[in-house]
Amino acid sequence: MNLEKMFKPDSVAVIGASNQKGKVGYLVIDNMVSDGYKGTIYPINPKSDEIQGIKAYKSIKDVPEKVDLVVMSIPAAFVNETVKECGESGVENMVIISAGFKEVGGKGIELEEELKSLVEEYEINLIGPNSLGTSDSHTPLNSSFAQCMAPEGNVAFLSQSGAMMVAVIDWSLTSGIGFSKLISLGNKAGVPEIELMKYLADDPETSVVIAYLESIADDEDFIRSMRKISMKKPFIILKSGSSSAGAEAASSHTGALAGSDLAFDTAFDQSGLIRAETMRELFDLGLGFSKAPLPKGDKVAIITNAGGGGVVTVDAMEKAGLELFQFDNDTKKRLRDCIPDEGSVNNPIDVLGDAPAKRYEETLDIVLENDDVDSLVIMICPTASAQPEETAEAILDAKKRVDKPIIVVNMGGPTFESANKVLNENGVPTYVFPETAIHVLKEMTDYSKILERNYEECVDNISDIDKNKVSEIFKKVKDSGRCALLGSEAYAVAEAYGISAAPIKLAESPEEAGKLAEEMEFPVVLKIASDKILHKSDIGGVKVGIETKEEAEKTFNEIIENAKKAHPDITPDGVEVQKMMPSGKEVLVGMIRDKQFGPMIAFGMGGIYVNLIEDVSFKLAKGLTCDEIDQQISSTKVATLLEGYRGEAPSDINEVKEAIKRVAKLTLDFPEISELDVNPIFVYEEGSSALDVKITLD
Repeated sequence: MNLEKMFKPDSVAVIGASNQKGKVGYLVIDNMVSDGYKGTIYPINPKSDEIQGIKAYKSIKDVPEKVDLVVMSIPAAFVNETVKECGESGVENMVIISAGFKEVGGKGIELEEELKSLVEEYEINLIGPNSLGTSDSHTPLNSSFAQCMAPEGNVAFLSQSGAMMVAVIDWSLTSGIGFSKLISLGNKAGVPEIELMKYLADDPETSVVIAYLESIADDEDFIRSMRKISMKKPFIILKSGSSSAGAEAASSHTGALAGSDLAFDTAFDQSGLIRAETMRELFDLGLGFSKAPLPKGDKVAIITNAGGGGVVTVDAMEKAGLELFQFDNDTKKRLRDCIPDEGSVNNPIDVLGDAPAKRYEETLDIVLENDDVDSLVIMICPTASAQPEETAEAILDAKKRVDKPIIVVNMGGPTFESANKVLNENGVPTYVFPETAIHVLKEMTDYSKILERNYEECVDNISDIDKNKVSEIFKKVKDSGRCALLGSEAYAVAEAYGISAAPIKLAESPEEAGKLAEEMEFPVVLKIASDKILHKSDIGGVKVGIETKEEAEKTFNEIIENAKKAHPDITPDGVEVQKMMPSGKEVLVGMIRDKQFGPMIAFGMGGIYVNLIEDVSFKLAKGLTCDEIDQQISSTKVATLLEGYRGEAPSDINEVKEAIKRVAKLTLDFPEISELDVNPIFVYEEGSSALDVKITLD
């Protein structure tokens, strides 16, 4: 998909152009002319020969050349017919500002579906409908009906809300952020945001992309697509609304543990995308990433004229996981020469409230000579002695000598307006509060680590599996009208995919139960076999520690009788016989399928308290890497037990990794699996064994 002429067209036709001030068709033409577009403009209006002094045409078909971009603002009822004319005229790029489509429901939904078909048929790159328009400050081209164009810069902004984009443009005039491109997505009937993000990833005028999205278009390869672009530049997204995961699937432990917005958090994390929680955070991060270079590590130095501000900053750093750099004695001695005795030469460095610009300058020179300082936070409170403008000049002079982020916290309002302006315009981001600065620095440090990630995948190369056997089992289950597999069927699936589990087989008579128990070697467990009886232990449907063949036969009859008493309307499938396994460390591996991103794999503490303790971590199966599996395990508390707690021998963590990989492979191979729980898995010093495997088909 080539989008170059969408933003850098040599010619633009405005369909619905108007001479009437206040109309969208008037504003679009006026913005293009006023903001300096140097290409050819073709106003289209069947009732006018001239629009704002520019020759007008009755129809796109009357324009003497193939037009690079069409901007359309006409009543929704006439849009599709006009789109067809554009397609027949060879138009390849289009922005539809017109509203009245799916956002109004009813007939509007039908119009939008027809519009989608037309742009697909004529291979038109469409942004909209119901869009504010787009702008490119470097072309320059303002093909929107916003009141003005944002200042030129290196931040691209995608927005699914036109109103939010208008507010951002107005805010940008005093924020210090300049924009390369502003794109109002509207209803997203054409080019999805993922394609726009791919384009912006290669755009030399854009250094960072920020986005407000209410939904994300379906992409079968979302994780891999986003990994490619996030390795090129930071993408910061405020995603509102909730994910499709978890809401309908709480019948398993895994489903109950999955939060409504979990899938997006997980997808963003594995993709290298940065998720903002608020609009304020979105633009705070955009400012930091667009102005400052990335830190090479997590060691931070702080210079402040307020001891309290330094303490607050250190507290924020500790919560963020950043490291307070420790200066050597020689550096401290040199700092003491320029800082009064009442100040502090430890980190944070307190230059005192009476510090003039010169003291900041001397301190900066000494601190920045140390190559091991990765980032610098400078804090200034508006004391009577403060010199905001002079200190800003000293900071900018120091910035020229280093390639590391310098972030300034000017704790005040009007006092710092001039200083903030000159700092932001020259590549030093400024914030009002230290917590904001530290959060931005934390995200920048984390993004530096994202660029070092190893995305070597480890699921697709599993080959010692029997996919045909699983297909046969699932067919049998579906043919019998069931969704849930019996324990013996689930064990057979696990066995086919190399997932270590305690053997379990179905007996349909007392004699068969005795025979199977004898073959497994005692002791064994007997369980009622029925997908309709959920709490088997509560009705006497589970008996453990069976030691003889005769006991197994007798227990078979007892369990069947107990089931009939509790559920006279249910006919059990029989009784399952399972080998009793020695106890081990209990973990869970599970899966819940998100409608958009596919299977999400859960790992955490297993056993009966799984929902109470909620020690669990999720990863999406698609694109899962070995490094991500390691991180998934280490992020849980049960990892400490597996590694060996208080002198205990370590458990076989490689077996746990293998279980996660194989569950991921199984759920990717069979999309009909809606939920899967392997809980508990007993993990031993060597090996592991799953005691209970639950599989539900969609």
